[in-house]
Amino acid sequence: MQTGRVAFTLTIDCGGGGIKGSVLDEAGTMRAQPIRVPTPYPLPPDLFVKTLVTLGEQLPSADRVTVGMPGMIRHGVVVATPHYVTRSGPRTKVDPELVEAWHGFDARTALAEAFGLPTLVLNDAEVHGAGVVAGTGCELVLTLGTGLGCALFDGGELAPHLEMSQAPIRWGTSYDTYIGEHERRRLGDALWSRRVRNVVDGLRPVFLWDRVYLGGGNSRLITPTQLARMGDDVVVVPNTAGIVGGVRAWTLGHRS
Repeated sequence: MQTGRVAFTLTIDCGGGGIKGSVLDEAGTMRAQPIRVPTPYPLPPDLFVKTLVTLGEQLPSADRVTVGMPGMIRHGVVVATPHYVTRSGPRTKVDPELVEAWHGFDARTALAEAFGLPTLVLNDAEVHGAGVVAGTGCELVLTLGTGLGCALFDGGELAPHLEMSQAPIRWGTSYDTYIGEHERRRLGDALWSRRVRNVVDGLRPVFLWDRVYLGGGNSRLITPTQLARMGDDVVVVPNTAGIVGGVRAWTLGHRS
């Protein structure tokens, strides 16, 4: 990690359908409007790195880089990623060669070398959470987009990552599929919002949180009726947190 004063952070939020980024100052204020590009497929690690560097070149210069990406990321290394191993994007056929290429890929080192800057790589929901958690009590962050993202914080410290998105919820269906973008489009916002409430209600006794934050691009589509039924401990937060959290992510403690 870079020492001394850090003026600007390039933050890149990588999703299944799009990759967006901006540069922020020390207070978390964006220096430029976010730039978004479609996530290219098929997406081997080298193209992933090239895509992020190309995006970064279109933004103001920075002193360090924060990248949030889907999947199980440990110490900047990809253990598994759900979308980038497919041939044509989410819900398409998995390519075994991509599975092998991504497993064990040291994303932090590869991106640090490509950008020539100190780089932090976390799960995208963890970066999102860094931008919204209050830092007290048990706080759960759920991001709703292509699939489901999840990050848990205890007293402002990041807990070990759980890939809730890949767990089955019913009839062999994963959370990713059950409340992902494909099902939202199929069901419509009203029925999809009911599913989101069912997920929140089902996870409540598992985490016994003090507060849960619903973020990601689809959180704003939850109907007011279903949101009200979830309770006062459930808060919808802006999707921009996925970028704004890039500054605060560098100061996060970690629960081992």
